[in-house]
Amino acid sequence: MEQSEEDAIGAASQKLSHEFKTLINAKDLDSLKQLQHLILGRLQDSNAVLSHFNEYSEQCFAEVSSDFSRNTRLLRSMKSDLDYIFQKLRSLKAKILATYPDAFPDDSTIEALDRRPDLEMPH
Repeated sequence: MEQSEEDAIGAASQKLSHEFKTLINAKDLDSLKQLQHLILGRLQDSNAVLSHFNEYSEQCFAEVSSDFSRNTRLLRSMKSDLDYIFQKLRSLKAKILATYPDAFPDDSTIEALDRRPDLEMPH
């Protein structure tokens, strides 16, 4: 009984396979194969180009990463220095204002005194 079931399954598989073959035109199947090979070739070329680009990018990054690290440390140091300077300036300004309340003009007076162009604003 087991052998007859396997034979029946094999016959059904062959019949189904034959039916699928009649549904698809051989020329269409060949053209699909050609298109798939063409796409495969293009994808392999693209993969090669991307691999080359990644290697080049890795090399460039290795060349500049030490500069980035050094400049990052420098900028952090400069920021902490500037923060310290501005803290000291605020402290000095507070002391001067406590001693001389009229030492710094209010906002309306500042606008009248300061006629410098604003370089941040586009013309």
